[in-house]
Amino acid sequence: MKRVVVGLSGGVDSSVAAYLLQQQGYEVIGLFMKNWHDDSVTISDECPWLEDSNDALLVAEKLGIPFQTVDLSKQYQEKIVDYMFSEYERGRTPNPDVLCNREIKFDVFMKIALSLGADYVATGHYCRKGEIEVNGQPVYQLLSGKDENKDQSYFLCQLSQEQLAKSLFPIGELTKPQVREIAAEMELVTADKKDSQGLCFIGKVRLPDFLQQKLQPKAGLIFEIDANQEIYTLNKSENKSIEELLISESTSIDYTPEMGKVVGKHQGAHYFTTGQRKGLNVGGTPEALFVIATNVKTNTIYTGQGTNHPGLFKKALFISPSEVHWIRKDLRISNGETMKVMARIRYRQPLQNATLHQYENGIYVAFDEPQSAITEGQFVAWYLDDELVGSGVIS
Repeated sequence: MKRVVVGLSGGVDSSVAAYLLQQQGYEVIGLFMKNWHDDSVTISDECPWLEDSNDALLVAEKLGIPFQTVDLSKQYQEKIVDYMFSEYERGRTPNPDVLCNREIKFDVFMKIALSLGADYVATGHYCRKGEIEVNGQPVYQLLSGKDENKDQSYFLCQLSQEQLAKSLFPIGELTKPQVREIAAEMELVTADKKDSQGLCFIGKVRLPDFLQQKLQPKAGLIFEIDANQEIYTLNKSENKSIEELLISESTSIDYTPEMGKVVGKHQGAHYFTTGQRKGLNVGGTPEALFVIATNVKTNTIYTGQGTNHPGLFKKALFISPSEVHWIRKDLRISNGETMKVMARIRYRQPLQNATLHQYENGIYVAFDEPQSAITEGQFVAWYLDDELVGSGVIS
């Protein structure tokens, strides 16, 4: 009998995952990860992890499976929180959920599970795993979940073959309504529980409050750049090689105060991210202001009016070699090669047509249509049909 450790988070998805594995004849053990215990930065007074661990325990009791809690808050602090602070300090916007899967759930947690004699680790992610043979060796595929509204393959875009080999995703073939239905039939306490929001496992965190613990507020100016600024009309494509064109299309515009006018003040450029609208507190413009760029060195924020402002859009992005990750190493492209893919630059974004261009200095992802708010530090993931084959950190 194969043994599976399920990461029970206290939510409906992992509860149903545990039940389905039990139905499939696995020996199931429930493990709750405690990743956070600083209640000073969560938004609400309710203590999310206590409630969640209690719900996870009730589900385990209902299913009659062993249950225990592991405290990974030290590793979480080192691998996720410290990384987040250093990225924000650099003016980049990290994705803690992607990192949490790579560094915590499918690494630290997985090692604990395997030390308990588990053959697999299972989670309540909406994605599927495939297995094929390449040159006589098993190769694992990360496939998108059947529920298009809930597909979470993006969050697992940094997993390796070794991690996928030991992973199971029991609810990947189901839709969210089906999962809730099963939970209700089984009278699981989590059947009607709302989906968790906010940072992976920290609960609802006010990001500025969270960041202010480490990053000191620092007053600076907000500039508005006019949509007709000449920097947007400079002809960029004359007599350029493909690589030069990709470089210019993926390079962010270097804004200077002279290009715009002062419209307000802020408390720290490192609290803001490209495409952000909330929190600027600048009124009186015909259309809403969006952040089009931040400069943490000069502590300056540049904004533009409206969702169609040219400063929000780019046609390409760049990933440096150390931050390129292929789940399917056998599909990796070599220098000078290209690959047509579907890509997304954030969770829930509909897949976009794009082409990968591999060069000595890294990979360019060139989109057929310009993309809004390509954000440094976030992950881009690329797919062939419904298979996520690779990803990288946007530089």
